[in-house]
Amino acid sequence: MFQKYDVIVVGAGHAGCEAAAAAANMGSKVLLVTMNMTTIGQMSCNPAMGGVAKGQIVREIDALGGYSGIVSDRSMIQFRMLNRSKGPAMWSPRTQNDRMRFSEEWRLMLERTPNVDFWQEMVTEILVQNGRTIGVKTALGIEIQAKSVVLTNGTFLNGKIHIGEKSFGGGRAAEKAATGLTEGLVALGFESGRMKTGTPPRVDGRSLDYSKMEEQRGDENPGKFSFLDSTQPPSRQLSCWITYTNEMVHEELEKGFSKSPMFQGRIQGVGPRYCPSIEDKINRFAERDRHQIFVEPEGWNTVEIYVNGFSTSLPEEVQYKAMTMIPGFEHARMFRPGYAIEYDYFPPTQLKTTLETQLIDNLYFAGQINGTTGYEEAACQGLMAGINAHNKINDRDAFILKRSEAYIGVLIDDLVNKGTIEPYRMFTSRAEYRILLRQDNADLRLTEKGHALGLASDKRLAALEEKKSGLATLLNELSSTKLMPEEINEGLAKINSSPIREKNSITTLLKRPEIGVKEVQKLHISIASLIGKFSTDVAEQAEIVVKYEPYIDREQKMAEKIESLDNYAIQPDFDYDRVNALSSEAREKLKKQKPSTIGQMSRISGVSPADVSIMTVYLGK
Repeated sequence: MFQKYDVIVVGAGHAGCEAAAAAANMGSKVLLVTMNMTTIGQMSCNPAMGGVAKGQIVREIDALGGYSGIVSDRSMIQFRMLNRSKGPAMWSPRTQNDRMRFSEEWRLMLERTPNVDFWQEMVTEILVQNGRTIGVKTALGIEIQAKSVVLTNGTFLNGKIHIGEKSFGGGRAAEKAATGLTEGLVALGFESGRMKTGTPPRVDGRSLDYSKMEEQRGDENPGKFSFLDSTQPPSRQLSCWITYTNEMVHEELEKGFSKSPMFQGRIQGVGPRYCPSIEDKINRFAERDRHQIFVEPEGWNTVEIYVNGFSTSLPEEVQYKAMTMIPGFEHARMFRPGYAIEYDYFPPTQLKTTLETQLIDNLYFAGQINGTTGYEEAACQGLMAGINAHNKINDRDAFILKRSEAYIGVLIDDLVNKGTIEPYRMFTSRAEYRILLRQDNADLRLTEKGHALGLASDKRLAALEEKKSGLATLLNELSSTKLMPEEINEGLAKINSSPIREKNSITTLLKRPEIGVKEVQKLHISIASLIGKFSTDVAEQAEIVVKYEPYIDREQKMAEKIESLDNYAIQPDFDYDRVNALSSEAREKLKKQKPSTIGQMSRISGVSPADVSIMTVYLGK
């Protein structure tokens, strides 16, 4: 009935979709197994992509040749570039999306990929022979052979939904949990744990009074995620809205605490620190008399509204009564209540930096099974697992991104070396080289790598070369074009910038904090004409390079110095007991996690700088 596949991907969420697409586009024959073909690429929680640090990840996925950016662009209803008031290292693109269109677009993208087959069923067992996976077994007892397997099970592994004192099995609302797989993996020697996440109620937008809320429009000149010109910024956008809870809302919610599964100990899993439920917020931040609520439309042609900021697992009657005390929600009609969900995950310290498991060859984990939270974090892991699964079975080198090359590299390095005991979420603060890892230069950092893999198309590479050429030309012209005081001092005075006393280059002017590309073009018609020959992306890139050049250079040198430790390779079967000077904690961690380099070793929790020095000297001998 089934052929032998190169790669089987289990789960069709964000991680599974990217894994299947990547492996297939590189040439592998892929089977995507999902329990429900109608929920491929489902946005289980908020209908949005990107945001702080997450937007950088989506652009990195796109630069490598993944699909999340394209799917987001084609289904967006609003675009905003967050943190524009801060430096470019903090700028983060975010889209509001049409939930149904997003899922539909992902399915269409995969169905148009010739090497992807589909099968709707539950996988209950990983087939293993001589320490290597050889396929999967389904609930119907069907065994499907494969050279490698990627598990992207999301919140479905023994998923349990909580609403007040009620609980029942499920991986998502109205969808059953996946059973049997965790127990089989534990029997193979894997360590598992439990995590928790939650989602807010959905309401009927026709029942809300938007006059009591603050309107949140999209950007006046919206952008997009993908570097390809096959997607376009939105020609029209839907607004989101902002309102706030109040003391009456909090008092009403507190009445349900005696029936809260979280406060009564019925939930054992650890929840996301940076996306707490509303009951957790009012409990932990009792001094605050209000919390922000984002009112987000679910799409172009639906009245359904996502109540962002009101995630809860309290009884549905408590949820509803408290919600009607929020300004604008007095007559709200609820479509479905919020709930919490517990699920199994596998501590990611059991993985290699390729996302292949250490215990079983050719078995990969990606997404929430590794303890992460968020569509973007899952998608980039799926992409990397799909790439490496294909490379491994074709005897190609592993594809690993450094911390200085991508947020994707930071995320995977954090997971594998430090692990996580709570749902991991990406922030700009997690990246020590965030000036290098900006959203605007993701293509400059990664597209050549994606093209070498066979993922990024020739069209992408040609666009990159055009951008690089344009950038180099513009930077040269900015530094070589000089302006006299009488030409620009009047314009400088209008923007409260100091006059010049001698001939200055445009580059020198751009280094002033109050002057950007837009301002400098207004100073003289020759500048406007010069910069106007280049695209907005190239002009913006040039401004960033000019303004932040010393910081970029300093960070690059720091990265090169620290990453020199990665030149010291450690063999997988290295006997740490031979190095007597190592601390006992370091020896224990190193035996378990088996780092491949001194650099990776240095980032493992519990390994001290002294341990790193000892190993460096030992290997040097």
